[in-house]
Amino acid sequence: MQSGPREIQTPFRPIPLEVPEGMMPNEFFNSTENLNDLVHNNGLLMNPENLLLYRKALGHSNEFDASIIYNTSNCILDPLGRPVRRTQVPNHVRHVWNRMNQVLIEYMLEQYPDPNEALILAGEASLDATWPLTSPGVPSIRMLHNHFIAFDKKQISDARFADEKNPNLTDGGQHSLFQAYMHDVYYEFFSQLELEILKPVTDGTCRIQLTGYPQGLPSWEVQGGVDVLKSIYFWREYDAILKGFIDFYRTFFTQVSTRNAPIPKDAYYPEQIESTLLYNNDFLKTAKKVRDQCVHDAKYANAIRWQPAFKQLLYRDDTGRLVVTISQNSIGNAITELLGVVVKRTPDAAAYEEKEPKLIERLLEVRRRLVEADLGEPISTQYWGSE
Repeated sequence: MQSGPREIQTPFRPIPLEVPEGMMPNEFFNSTENLNDLVHNNGLLMNPENLLLYRKALGHSNEFDASIIYNTSNCILDPLGRPVRRTQVPNHVRHVWNRMNQVLIEYMLEQYPDPNEALILAGEASLDATWPLTSPGVPSIRMLHNHFIAFDKKQISDARFADEKNPNLTDGGQHSLFQAYMHDVYYEFFSQLELEILKPVTDGTCRIQLTGYPQGLPSWEVQGGVDVLKSIYFWREYDAILKGFIDFYRTFFTQVSTRNAPIPKDAYYPEQIESTLLYNNDFLKTAKKVRDQCVHDAKYANAIRWQPAFKQLLYRDDTGRLVVTISQNSIGNAITELLGVVVKRTPDAAAYEEKEPKLIERLLEVRRRLVEADLGEPISTQYWGSE
């Protein structure tokens, strides 16, 4: 079987919203103005912790596709003051968030038990304004959200191969600055994390055969499978991966910005930063290379994302293992592209409506389970009721 990234077609029902003059479409759809549509047309469940479960109107997949957004738009009016990653979420909210994740992932694995038939993933991305502020499409909503997606593997197999030079296909082997120049120190830094549930996968066996992805990214097997997701210790280790990534990213771009800068304030692993990063010549040579280019190339400097930009993913590999991976984020790349799946959304109401009844049936069933677990109250829309 030939392996390579695939581009699938996903039909959607055109959203009856007009983008205001002077706004880019992704600016509008990431704005608080669009939240009413999320709640009233696509909202499934809301809870007192301000976690909103909703159907993805512009979805990645019409098999199963939902998101949870930490909707702080009404209680934190300053967009720059809103939590944009798990480590910034209050403990009591993160507790509920973790439980919701567990219920949704368990449901997807139950609905799609065969790893040969479905690709299942759950993950999140930083939505902080790490793009240059003058660029179109800078996210204004600044609110953390998760994706829960299932793809039919036959659809992926039948799809055409995607352009491997597509910059949105961010992976460690092709586009990541970390992997291109600092592969060894990157892995060494992660290896110092104290993990018991998450076991490093270093032999590439967790790649999806159809696409060959992820490539070059640090990955960890979830020992114990889906049952371990009910444990707080799993989620602490999941957060430890993110904290390690943030420390590496911040330390590197601090050195790019200021030669011989001190350890970043509020670092999670200051001892590892000092011993592993600040005494590593490859790490510091690469920072100098980027710094020098920033000084002489205004366009390059303007494209730098100075704050941590990431996508963290939990997916099922071909053997049925649950795997965690994390990637440096590129501008515009979708979370599915970490696994080599490029989604081309096409407006086609009739094709979408063929899939809609089964999709909604699944979404309402997982909502029922969340309500039963006291994780929120149902929302009624024109497409479904509150029962």
